[in-house]
Amino acid sequence: MKPLPEKDPGSPGDLVRGGTTPRNPRSASGAGRGSPARYLLWLLRVQWRSCAAGAALGVEWMLAQALMPAAIGRALGEGVAARDERALVTWCAVLLGLGVVQAVTGAVRHRFAVFNWLAASYRTVQIVTRQATRLGGTLPKRLSAGEVVSIGMSDVVHIGGALDIVSRGSGAVVAIVAVAAILLSTSPPLGLIVLVGVPLILVIAAPLLRPFRDRELAHRELVGELSSHATDLVAGLRVLRGIGGEPLFSGRYRAESQRVRAAGVAVARAETRLNGAEVLLPGLLIALVTWAGARFAVAGTIGVGELVAFYGYAVFLIIPLKTLGEAAGKITKALVAAGRVTALLEIDPELPNTGTARPAATAELVDIASGLVVRPGRVTGIAAADPRDAQAIADRLGGYAPGDVDFGGVPLHNVADVRKRILVAVNEDRLFAGPLAESLAPEGDRKDGGAAPRAAVHAALRAACAEDVVESVGLDAHVAEAGREFSGGQQQRLRLARALAADPDVLVLVEPTSAVDAHTEARIAGRLGPARAGRTTVVCTTSPLLLDRADHVAFVQDGQVVAEGTHRDLLDFEPRYTATVTRGGSAPARETAGRAGT
Repeated sequence: MKPLPEKDPGSPGDLVRGGTTPRNPRSASGAGRGSPARYLLWLLRVQWRSCAAGAALGVEWMLAQALMPAAIGRALGEGVAARDERALVTWCAVLLGLGVVQAVTGAVRHRFAVFNWLAASYRTVQIVTRQATRLGGTLPKRLSAGEVVSIGMSDVVHIGGALDIVSRGSGAVVAIVAVAAILLSTSPPLGLIVLVGVPLILVIAAPLLRPFRDRELAHRELVGELSSHATDLVAGLRVLRGIGGEPLFSGRYRAESQRVRAAGVAVARAETRLNGAEVLLPGLLIALVTWAGARFAVAGTIGVGELVAFYGYAVFLIIPLKTLGEAAGKITKALVAAGRVTALLEIDPELPNTGTARPAATAELVDIASGLVVRPGRVTGIAAADPRDAQAIADRLGGYAPGDVDFGGVPLHNVADVRKRILVAVNEDRLFAGPLAESLAPEGDRKDGGAAPRAAVHAALRAACAEDVVESVGLDAHVAEAGREFSGGQQQRLRLARALAADPDVLVLVEPTSAVDAHTEARIAGRLGPARAGRTTVVCTTSPLLLDRADHVAFVQDGQVVAEGTHRDLLDFEPRYTATVTRGGSAPARETAGRAGT
């Protein structure tokens, strides 16, 4: 069997529409573009070899069991009742052979079933991860982190379960048809009972599936919301403890957990009714077959051996009929889970990578909404009276928010490789788990598609004043999730170093020194310009130390650029700017602004 996971999981959108799997994952639109059922059918299509092998083995496994009552009946009728030792030995050998076939096919079938389950789960995880990477900043705006986590933890299991049941489900259908054919050939009334009874059972049990699906869907949504709140709580636990809000939010989380528990109980009740029907309805059919067979034996229509065989068929039918009920439950859960996956796959990025224009790296970047003109090869500071205005400009410059932005006279949505050419670094970014060197210079993070060499990483670390952080742990040290082992200031400096190592044409930094002390901030301010020499850099900040080192400063108020010039010029003739960079009017702030402006 193939090793898992596979390198290319394929594109569900292309295959659902009858196309072919693209070689380059980035070329896939990432869209499921179809119903949950079509997504499951796509999984069956791309895994058709292993699914077909599992189904074939499942059919052999079930048929081996289905033929055992016939062999037992023949052994009793032709061997014991007729006192024919040779016939008895022959049919016992047949029974032994069927047992061997059942054991071998059962073991191999189980192996294929587990492979299909794992392959579908891994493939879904790969597709979801690829789509999350493709969406970038769009994802947290459209879907919560908890929802994505729930997809990766629970939904993939249910989707894999739908492919796991394929082998046994196929064998169950064929086995029921085979038993009905045997009964028809031996006793048409008994065969008709099975042929009519099985569809009747499915019709009676069908109304139980809808409540089960609806409650499973409601439970799934509550689980996603609870996971989102848990993620938020863990991320802000230190803040909550600092302000004494931990008891309040833990109480809310407890109440939400109880709602999830109640929804889970409702799902369990619906599933219990479905499971009860899986046992009761086939049991009634088996009782009817047994009763009718006994009457035919008393009437002399069938022999003792055939009566035993019919009873064996009736008992055997419990297995395939229960399997069909199990398949209905698993497919229902898989459809709910696949619905969450297709909902994620149908989200398009706010700035799709469909542009073809390639303006020069020295082109101007213009935010038409605010009137900001970012001149190439310079460090431009943006000081906003309301920090949200600076963040909005940064989002527009990076294509994370709608707005009219030109890059070299070309609308931003028409520019190719925007994500590589314009990098927006904010404090909400996270360090990646793994070796520190890979977190600072991940493969494909640079505009040329490669990883930054060690020399470039060391230069970026120096510019970000993060050498001491690396010296204390080493570049090959393992970083925990989100860099939890580092302080807030250390994380900020490492994130700045990562942004500098990426070496984009345009680097937009949002409050890059908000968590560091004044001495470190001064060193960063002095090193940032030389580190970005010849490149365009935008710094959204109200720090006078950074603004004093900028080549040009734009003051933004009410979303518009109302004044421009150097930091020192703006301090002289724009009192609103002075009030902004000395926000709060504290003596230390005024002294810092004054030193920076003298």
